[in-house]
Amino acid sequence: MTIQNALQNRGETLAILSEEAYKLATSPELEETLEFLHENRAELTQEQARTVELLRKDFTETRAVPMEEFVAYRRLTNEAEDVWHRAKVNDDYASFAPYIDKIVAAQISLARHIAPDKDPYDFRLSRYEEGLNRETCDRFFSALREGLAPVIRRVQAAEPLDDSCLWGHFPIARQRELSDYIMGVIGLDPMHVGIGETEHPFTTCFSRHDVRLTTHYHEDNFSYSMFSVLHEGGHAMYMAHTRPEYAYTCLDDGASMALHESQSRFIENLIGRSRPFISAISPKLRSLFPSLTDVSDEEIYRAVNKSVPSLIRTEADELTYCMHVMVRYELEKRLFAGEITSLELPGEWNRLYLEYVGIEPASNREGVLQDSHWSSGLFGYFPSYALGSAYGAQMLARMRETVDVDAAAARADLTPVTEWLRERIWQYGRLFAPEKTLQNAVGEPFDPKYYVDYLTKKYEDLIG
Repeated sequence: MTIQNALQNRGETLAILSEEAYKLATSPELEETLEFLHENRAELTQEQARTVELLRKDFTETRAVPMEEFVAYRRLTNEAEDVWHRAKVNDDYASFAPYIDKIVAAQISLARHIAPDKDPYDFRLSRYEEGLNRETCDRFFSALREGLAPVIRRVQAAEPLDDSCLWGHFPIARQRELSDYIMGVIGLDPMHVGIGETEHPFTTCFSRHDVRLTTHYHEDNFSYSMFSVLHEGGHAMYMAHTRPEYAYTCLDDGASMALHESQSRFIENLIGRSRPFISAISPKLRSLFPSLTDVSDEEIYRAVNKSVPSLIRTEADELTYCMHVMVRYELEKRLFAGEITSLELPGEWNRLYLEYVGIEPASNREGVLQDSHWSSGLFGYFPSYALGSAYGAQMLARMRETVDVDAAAARADLTPVTEWLRERIWQYGRLFAPEKTLQNAVGEPFDPKYYVDYLTKKYEDLIG
């Protein structure tokens, strides 16, 4: 069977399943049940009332969309994902470009059905972070630019850190051993969490008892996969530690995408790139990779924190990462406002990369085609990565008041860290709205100053 035939078959299957799912999700019986429960919510437990609230929201939004349009959208994204995969391999942006326009147009139409009084892009943002809108995002990203741009300039003007120890020949079989080791260090249970390999790493959850994460190995640099496993492992820890009674319910997930990203970025960067953690795992690195035998802990630490302008978001350093996110956010806003089309997207992408990151892609494969998100319809998702990074820094500041984070990282025993996160965030799943979940954890409203201060202190120490 050819790829095209497989694509068509998968599209037909998804169309049939989507139609049946739509009928179930908007059935009169479900509506009657939800309305009865809503009217009698005073008699429900907190968990039951929140479940009814979430299900009523899903019911209302789904019913607002005509079934034919609902099914057509599923067909579109299925086809777009397949085209994107081939376009990226072949550096063929022209074949994928029409799908960007189609998906944006479809999402604007869906937003107008569901929330006719809301700006379509604000609606997309709020799908991933309840209450988020462009005004809030603009204010947040402005604070990051103002606070971090001077730091980035100072770091780029300084002598670059030496990361040569990360490059060489690192057999993939040994890297797989490292992945298993890292998963054990952060506390993932192999009986319930599995790992695989894919082009673009991700994590998915069938229930708290069955979580899958993936990574991508580069034989010439072990650190890419190591930090990918730490990142996806953070997602997996969140998914695997909701309350047992939430399993198989709509509460069995993270409170929002930004909170999910706060956990993945927390484990990947705030712990994984810290000096104590690198010192703790360096003996394992030396045992797996002989080229590191004479490399000191400090040299490895400085290498994995090197900050230079780079093209690929998933491989970006901690300091410049949010600049990659800002590029995508600015372009999405303009696409939804009708200010640019897919034909102008590569040029605008390259221009913003030069302005924000200081480097310009030589091809669309390492530029506008690098992420899978848009082919899946995930417009409005990217700000979650930056918000999550900032949430994590605020959590770390509060955690340090009661937990010796550095000592836990230095022992490669993250139990005190993960227990703090489980107690204040993970166990609650979607019980609370994102804003309340964060405030319950840190005891105050969100403030990006913690993130700016954390990065400023860390990188000024690194460059002396």
